[in-house]
Parts: sequence; C-alpha cells; structure tokens
Amino acid sequence: MFTVPILINLQQIHSFVMSESRNTTAATPWLYDIDPEDTNWIITSSFMIFTMQTGFGMLESGCVSIKNEVNIMMKNVVDIVLGGLTYWIFGFGLSFGRSPLSNGFIAFGDFFTDPVLKDPLKGAIYAAFIFQLSFATTATTIVSGAMAERCNFKAYCIFSFLNTAIYCIPAGWMWGDQGFLKKMGAVDIAGSGAVHLIGGSSAMASALMLGPRLGRYDNGIKSLPLGNPVNAVMGLFVLWWGWLAFNSGSTYGLSGEKWHYAARAAVMTMISSFGGGTTSLLYSLIRQKGLIDAIDIINGILGSLVAVTAGCFLYQAWEALVIGAVGALLACGFMPLFDLMGIDDPVGASAVHGIGGIWGVLAVGLFADDPFPLDTTSGRRGLFKGGGWYLLGVQSLACVCLTCWGIVSSVILLWFINKIVTIRMEVHAELLGADLTEHSVKHGNVNVGVSRAISVLGPVLDSEDVRRIDNIGMNPMHERNINLVKNLSRKKRYKFSKILRDITRNRNLGINLAKNLLPKKARKKSAPKETDLGDRSDNPGPGPSQMAWIN
Repeated sequence: MFTVPILINLQQIHSFVMSESRNTTAATPWLYDIDPEDTNWIITSSFMIFTMQTGFGMLESGCVSIKNEVNIMMKNVVDIVLGGLTYWIFGFGLSFGRSPLSNGFIAFGDFFTDPVLKDPLKGAIYAAFIFQLSFATTATTIVSGAMAERCNFKAYCIFSFLNTAIYCIPAGWMWGDQGFLKKMGAVDIAGSGAVHLIGGSSAMASALMLGPRLGRYDNGIKSLPLGNPVNAVMGLFVLWWGWLAFNSGSTYGLSGEKWHYAARAAVMTMISSFGGGTTSLLYSLIRQKGLIDAIDIINGILGSLVAVTAGCFLYQAWEALVIGAVGALLACGFMPLFDLMGIDDPVGASAVHGIGGIWGVLAVGLFADDPFPLDTTSGRRGLFKGGGWYLLGVQSLACVCLTCWGIVSSVILLWFINKIVTIRMEVHAELLGADLTEHSVKHGNVNVGVSRAISVLGPVLDSEDVRRIDNIGMNPMHERNINLVKNLSRKKRYKFSKILRDITRNRNLGINLAKNLLPKKARKKSAPKETDLGDRSDNPGPGPSQMAWIN
C-alpha cells in the first residue's frame, strides 16, 4: 500500500534535483560552464592558436618588400604585447563582463582579470581568458598586413594598444550572454564574423585612411612582386595548422557530445581548404594563362578557411567543399576589385578576411544543421535544410552590424591617432624602407646568380619575357621614385624638400597632406649628393644626409 506514495516522493525528489541542476547551470555563464576535460581541450587549443601569430608574421613578411620585413614582424610582436595588455585590462570585460551594468551592446565588469583563489570558477575563468585572448590578438594581427610598408610604427603601436575595443565589443554581441545578436540567435562558432569580418573591415578602413604605397598604381593595378614567396607559403602552412585548433577548439570542450563535433570541425575545415585550394589553383591557371601565382593559392586557401569557420561543425562534407570553393573565388576575385577602388592592401586581408568573413557568416544561414544535443543554433536550421528564412536573416543582420562597426570604429580611431602621431611614414622613410628608418636594419644585396645567367644566355635564348618580370624582394615603384630623386638631386637648384614635393604631387596619401610627410629636419637643407642617397653599389651604409632624414 506504500508503493504509490514512495514512487511519488521519488519522482518529486528527482524533479527537484534536476530543477536545481538546471538552475545552477543557468546561473553560470556558458563561458565558465566547463569541466576539467573541457578545460584541458580549451587550454591546449589556445596554445596552438597562438602559433598562428608566427604564420601571420611569415605570410606578411613574405608579401612585403625585403626592406620592410623586420618592421612587419615587429608589428606582429606589438599586437600580442600591447593588444594582449589591453585585453587583460578591459577587453575581456567588454565582451564577457558580469556586472549588472552589462547590456546588449557592451559588457562591464571582470576588468584586470584575476579571480581570487577562493573563487570556485577561477580555473574556468583562466581557461576562458587565455582562449579568448588568442582570438583577440588574431583579429588585430589581420589589420597589420593591410597597413604594411607605409604606416608609422609609433602610430601603429597606439593603434594596436587601442584596437582591442574594436574587436571586443562586437565579440560580445556574438558570444556574450548579454549580446543582442546572440540573443537573436546569430551563430558564429569560431569567428568568421567576430574575428575575421571585424579584422577584414578594419583592414580595409585602415588601408583607405593610409592611402596606397607611393607609386603603387602608376602602372595599373598589377600586383607587386612578393618579397619572399617561400616565407609567405610557410606562413600559410603554419596558419593551416593553427586553424584546426581555431575551429575544433571552438566546441569549447570534449565532454558529452562535444568531442563528436570537435572531430567533425577538424574534418570540415580540411575539406573546405581542399575546395578552396583546388578552386584557386584553377583560377590562377586561367588568370595567368598557364602559370601559378603564389598569392592566389595562398589567399584562396585562406579564404576557404575563413568561410568555413562560422559553421565549422554544422556542415556535411560536400557543403564544406562548396563553401570553401566559393570563399576562395571571393577572396581571389575581390583583391583586384579593391585595387581598382584604390585601396592598397599588400596582403589581401580586406578580401580574404572581410569578404570571406561575410560569406562565412551567411553560409550558416543557408547550410547549417541543428547539432543536437548542442544548442549552438538554438534548434534552428539553414534555409537549404528546411529551416526557413529566420536564421539567414539574423546572419545577414550580423554581417551588416559587424561590417559597419569595423569600418566606422577604425576610421574614428585612426583619425584620432593621426592627431597625436602622423599615421603615415614620411616619404623618404617609405622609400628607404621601415627596417632602416624604424629599426636600424640595413639589408645587403644578395646575388643568387639569376641576373648573370639571364645576361649570359640572352644572345642565344629569347629572354625578353623573363626580363620583364620584377625581381622579388623589392618594390619596383619605389625604385622608380628613387631614380627620380637621383635625377632631380643632380640639379643644383633643387632642394630635398622640393624633390619630395615633386614626387608626391597629386598622390593619394590617405588622410595626410604631402607636406606633413616631409622630413622636418631636412626641409631647409640642400639636396644630398648621390653618394648620400646610397646610390653607389660600394657605399658601405647611409651617408650623413641620409641619417639626417632617418632621424
């Protein structure tokens, strides 16, 4: 006779325990709702993601002329040091702060991240911070490539220090519990939008504000030769490796069913890159009439990786292949279009990360599965999976919000910095190269024997096509302007300031006027002699006048 009451009591107890469990989980932000197994995966992934800084540095240094390769590597160092410092001070809090003042636009609290030892969430907080830090430094590094070869290093340091806010606020929209886009159901698993679209749109705005490199479009929009193609390709391999952690790590653990989707994310990431690599290979063969352009392959593969990132474990294999192929086409196709608009992006970050990021976010609204039992999509599916238009609409809104924020905030930030420190290098410094003028690194000439071979074989072989190819490691348009300086300096009536005014006349120098980019200490000096310009091959180093320009 006591069976029924006992059963009722057991059911009530079970219901109470489950209710309390749900309430405890609900009270803990998703960012910290992890167990030791998840934490191990998150921290390991973070370490791998940080290796992407090496990849970005190698890729960017390989794309710029040799006289600027040290400078671009130093900018990548600054992104981690200064960008990481501000992320610890306020960046993490602006994205995931738990203050009552947090709202759908911006979060507050958890500044100077350092939980007390008695905090039961301290391990989860440390794991979350290091993981999100790896994403934040990546977003800033994307921008450095677009600003290469003409950005004042001191101004860039200020930009890197403050750029944290440009990334962290929209990251909160997409990933923070308070974020308005997250509450609407926007999906961005590993950052096609929050990382790459923000980085790409900021890169485009930065390139626009700086203006093109001196003489960049004098001979049309043909791309300049890579400084070191081997470095660029090696950078691609390191990024490829890091991307696996970027996407697989974004399952945010391996507990429960997460490990299934972590494995799926890795496979779909690779399949997408297969589609992008194959497509960019064909694109380059057609565009180059049978030749392969390294930058097409590099940026095509990167474009495919960016595209699959938002929904890395929401796709089937054929869908990942298609998404990667489209991402590669968009990345390769938009690079010359940006050049047509006069936006000089030496590494193609605006096309790869900006346009690729838009496609990646939209692809979720078209192809996404519901990854049951995970609540990644809140039970929704993409348009092609019978989920209707809602998810695609929210993803489109996210694209508009992220793009507008990335462009407008970057323009405002650079305008503000330019009032403090001129963001563009002085004209002579750009011609000499940032390695010499910013870091006192002088590159020697390296003769690998190709020029002599062409000279010797010229009488017996048709080498005209080879002679028209620009040497790697140099900027041919800078060489042209340096020769112009050399010729004008021979005229006694020409002062150095007048020479520079002549070569900058009618040039697009971004938001700065040419007079603001002339060396103030050399404006009243006579034109330097040819040997001071470092024109003679036996010149051991910069002459006295040249050092005056540098200083």
